[in-house]
Amino acid sequence: MTSMRERMLAGELYRADDPEIVAELDRAAIAMERFNGSRADDPEGRLAALRELLGEVGEGTWVRPPFHCDYGSRITIGPRGFVNFNAVFLDVAPITIGADVQIGPNVQLLTATHPVEPEPRRDKWEAAQPITLGDNVWLGGGVIVLAGVTIGDNTVVGAGAVVTRDLPPNVVAVGNPARAVRTLD
Repeated sequence: MTSMRERMLAGELYRADDPEIVAELDRAAIAMERFNGSRADDPEGRLAALRELLGEVGEGTWVRPPFHCDYGSRITIGPRGFVNFNAVFLDVAPITIGADVQIGPNVQLLTATHPVEPEPRRDKWEAAQPITLGDNVWLGGGVIVLAGVTIGDNTVVGAGAVVTRDLPPNVVAVGNPARAVRTLD
């Protein structure tokens, strides 16, 4: 029999109240508190706290607190990225962010999903699908990216858009649901 944590990592339905999962959540909460409470006049300490929280932080990447996530260890951010205030990254599944990505304030990357059927949802089953942002993506303020979405290189997503499906490279996408409205050269 597989554990709830193994089910979670495999993208299967699982229950998050498993002690092994709760321990990971607690570890992340402590590291998140350390990062969010870090001092602006101690950039090395802030970066060390971020590296403790996240799976990988590329060279020259900057994340502005407050920052919120579930586990942190499933988030990788490539080099020279920027994440603005109030980001929420629910990293039940991996969140992979490429190089030179710009993420506006109040952006949400939400890998978590729940059953549509009422009984399994009432029984607290959940699952997740990964999110991938290619290189040089820009997400405007308040963008929400849902589970299972990949956004291609160089794509710009306008403020407030809700990305419910994959976006190709080299487009500008806006709206709810987000759709490509322009191709970039």
